[in-house]
Amino acid sequence: MSRLKKLLLSLGLLLFPNLGFSAQKLNILFIAVDDLRPELRCYGNKEIHSPNIDALAARGTLFERTYCQVAVCGASRASLMTGLRPQTTRCWDFKTPMREMNPDALSLPQHFKAHGYETISLGKIYHSTNDDFPQGWSENPSRGIGKQYASPTGIEAKKKASRIQRTTGVRTNGPASENGGDVSDNVYTDGAVAKSAVIRLKKYATTEKPFFLAVGFTKPHLPFNAPAKYWDLYDRAKIKVPARDKMINGLPYDGSSWGELKNYSDIPKKTKVLNDAKTRELIHGYRAAVSYMDAQVGRLVKALDETGLSKNTVIVLWGDHGYYLGDYGEWCKHTTYEVAAKIPFIIAAPGQKKGQRTKALTELVDLFPTLCELSGLPVPKNLHGVSLKPVLANPETPWKKGAFSQYFKNKKNVGKVLGTSIRTNRYRYTEWRKKNQSGALEDVTLIDFQGNPNKNIAADPAHRDLIKELARSAKKSGTGLKP
Repeated sequence: MSRLKKLLLSLGLLLFPNLGFSAQKLNILFIAVDDLRPELRCYGNKEIHSPNIDALAARGTLFERTYCQVAVCGASRASLMTGLRPQTTRCWDFKTPMREMNPDALSLPQHFKAHGYETISLGKIYHSTNDDFPQGWSENPSRGIGKQYASPTGIEAKKKASRIQRTTGVRTNGPASENGGDVSDNVYTDGAVAKSAVIRLKKYATTEKPFFLAVGFTKPHLPFNAPAKYWDLYDRAKIKVPARDKMINGLPYDGSSWGELKNYSDIPKKTKVLNDAKTRELIHGYRAAVSYMDAQVGRLVKALDETGLSKNTVIVLWGDHGYYLGDYGEWCKHTTYEVAAKIPFIIAAPGQKKGQRTKALTELVDLFPTLCELSGLPVPKNLHGVSLKPVLANPETPWKKGAFSQYFKNKKNVGKVLGTSIRTNRYRYTEWRKKNQSGALEDVTLIDFQGNPNKNIAADPAHRDLIKELARSAKKSGTGLKP
């Protein structure tokens, strides 16, 4: 900072001590995590080793009930990065680039870039590699660094899978999990991304331009790969196999086909149930991958602290959607139900209270306006979310009545149906409508979380008035109106 700026700042603080302004804009460290369940130690799961994310929660606000808009990475991220619901972005799957469908949309990094920020994307932020460049990013996003498999066995299995895919055209990957042995964190992709991000942070400590640094970690996404030291944190024999009861009785097409998992070479493509041994192996691998990713988060926060940047940086950590780990016999995501839609969400910002928790119903579309308000930027008027700044000031403040999630499913003899789901304090109400001009109602689901969370009680006449009320709220989804 120049002498003149320092003098002006000093005079301002002396003459107007209660203004509480900073001569510098707040930086943003934007941490995205793929397939992360809100099951960390800070969320109450004592079996998970997540000391760095736990420490981040202790220096900020942990949101206990945050939901994604679509439980698949590409669509979820398109919604978050534009602040728009999927019926507006028209991104419903993992492969549709946000910019292909929304060439004129104002994205979150684009808004910060327009206000003088350097905006950088490292790792997986959008699903598509170069999505939102040059509109949103100051330079080409950095992807594809580090290895997916690190052990000789894993590398050879991946090569074999690639040969099979080239020959047959069938999508095939290596094994679904890998104990990488005694390798450096930087060998795998997330470690390489963390290393690159730390280098950036050290550079920013020597400059004055504010930054929006987006760091995307792929773990614990499949394959569940991590160095041995993270596998060693868990005893596989103590891992419980989840019950395989139906997710929701009477609504089979709301399940996940877990086709994503079946792309891996050690998973039978026609199986409908994984045995206990394989289930424990995959849960073990998932937890190891979570702890590995957690260590990379720790590297970023440590670099912020050591450079002094943490005093002027908002840190946000979010998951793009949840993940089934044998829950109800399901794997992967791709539903409107709780396990797929609920995500971890933490914000730590300068000047905000530390160690807070809130049960406010929140959504990923709320992040765009929240970061704008925390940074003193204007909030675009077209956004579908609302700023969470009042919740950060008072975690008990009255908030939304519900959070929306949506997903397309195939119904036998009908075709595609869109599930629009609203989660309230007590209930999850879902409407399934035909994907055609009629939008005819096919099915309705009502789940009571104070009753049986696996039972559809929509047909019970006692809930007729409640369903009418929730149906009116469901119509707001996609319009930008608040439930």
